[in-house]
Amino acid sequence: MKQKNKAEIISWKGMNCVQLTAGGYTALIAPEIGSNVLRLHDDTNGIEFFRWNPDNTPKSIRQSPEVWGLPTLYLPNRFADGVLKISDHTYHLPVNEKEPYHNHIHGFLHKRKHTITAYSANEVGAWVRTAYVYNEEDTFFQYLPLLFTASFLFILSDCGLEYQFSMINQSNAKLPISIATHTTISAPFVDGAKEEDIRIQVPVQERWVLNERCLPTEEILPLSEYDKKYLEEGQCPVKRVVDNEMYTAGKLKYQGKPFRGVKMTDTASGKGIAYKVSEGYHFWILWNDRGEKHYFCPEPMTAMIDAPNLSLPAEKTGYRELQSGEIYHLTQQFQTILPEDENA
Repeated sequence: MKQKNKAEIISWKGMNCVQLTAGGYTALIAPEIGSNVLRLHDDTNGIEFFRWNPDNTPKSIRQSPEVWGLPTLYLPNRFADGVLKISDHTYHLPVNEKEPYHNHIHGFLHKRKHTITAYSANEVGAWVRTAYVYNEEDTFFQYLPLLFTASFLFILSDCGLEYQFSMINQSNAKLPISIATHTTISAPFVDGAKEEDIRIQVPVQERWVLNERCLPTEEILPLSEYDKKYLEEGQCPVKRVVDNEMYTAGKLKYQGKPFRGVKMTDTASGKGIAYKVSEGYHFWILWNDRGEKHYFCPEPMTAMIDAPNLSLPAEKTGYRELQSGEIYHLTQQFQTILPEDENA
């Protein structure tokens, strides 16, 4: 008998979350921790998409929300010395990354308590909407006094998890736009599998050089033989150090069609994860917390690290600004790959 699709508010260790059940998948979303998708599990095929520990608590996740689940970051990655220089103003963000880096890192959106605005389920799937209204009540407003609302929509179905993000500029000034998800993929992600059997394919086009502060030098290199392995057979993303490998994004092929995203495969079982992103994501940065903590991060970014402060043009860095009243929209999708899918 087919399981009924459900969207329900549950208490997870004392914190209200939304649990979606549909299409053979289960998702656990925490509006109180930045609308983070704490867990996405394929119940039929035994796939744990994101870094997940059942012994975790809301308190432990809040201590480092960047390295659990699917956290959405604004403003993501690093801004040198906390300076954010945009077309009509220069903002000074708090320097929250210690020496030798001395940068502002990852912003605030993923740490805030968001609001559930709607949730439901039907015969097609289950979904939830959340939102965060950024205004004078946020302690970060002293550094970035610009009004906006961020909206999140998560849809679970037999197509996996679709995630839609939007932001509207409600201020009279320009709103800097740089968005990323610090996507934490479980290693291994197939139940009972081995980490060393994982391979990740990434649509890399060119390599950006970062300095000792993890900031772009503005030198951009053609792909090396090492880089090209991400395009071809793929590379193991764990059991070795992957430290902020920064690439311009392109496309792979999946089921004979262009695919804007990354593919992760467990070579022993043939099962995998297709992680698709919309055109607004111009870069991938790869990181694995030194490779021995049972997760890795293929992170899609809309703009380059420190983008508004670079001398390169916006069409190269991906940086943009929203006019008053303008809306910005992005999408992502996570889906199980089965051995027969590649030839479908």
